[in-house]
Amino acid sequence: MMSNKQDLLIETIVGQLCENSRFTQTAQYKQHGKTSVYEHSIAVAYTSCWIAGRLHVHVDYISLIRGALLHDYYLYDWHDKSDGHRLHGFFHPRRALENACEDFELTAKEKNMILRHMFPLTPIPPYYLESWIVCAADKLCAMKETFRMTELQHKKTGAYLYEFK
Repeated sequence: MMSNKQDLLIETIVGQLCENSRFTQTAQYKQHGKTSVYEHSIAVAYTSCWIAGRLHVHVDYISLIRGALLHDYYLYDWHDKSDGHRLHGFFHPRRALENACEDFELTAKEKNMILRHMFPLTPIPPYYLESWIVCAADKLCAMKETFRMTELQHKKTGAYLYEFK
């Protein structure tokens, strides 16, 4: 469960990234299904905080959220194969990192989260705990978006189940 403090922190950081950058452009690009890159990135930030909370691990929440929000900051339509994006999965982390470095000052953790979030498709694994969390959160969100899954909570056990829309 997300705390109000984490919720406010995510909203604050999204606001900061939207100021004086190209972050709002991510809303015009589709990621998975009908989900925009903007919506996906915010979902990855929330899911990353949820994972960290469930694991009861100490993380740098500011870096975790920033890395999650910027992990897909590549700023192009990867579905347009005529623009040379056929190997998008392999190359977009580097492009996202380059764009993020142009627009923001990044910590080593934030850079690693952006560059390594596609492991194991890309061969070098994440280094930091926060990077591993964003990597996992990205895959969870991508699966939910691709298969248009709805989260349901089981009444008796409290376990989360998914149904397809």
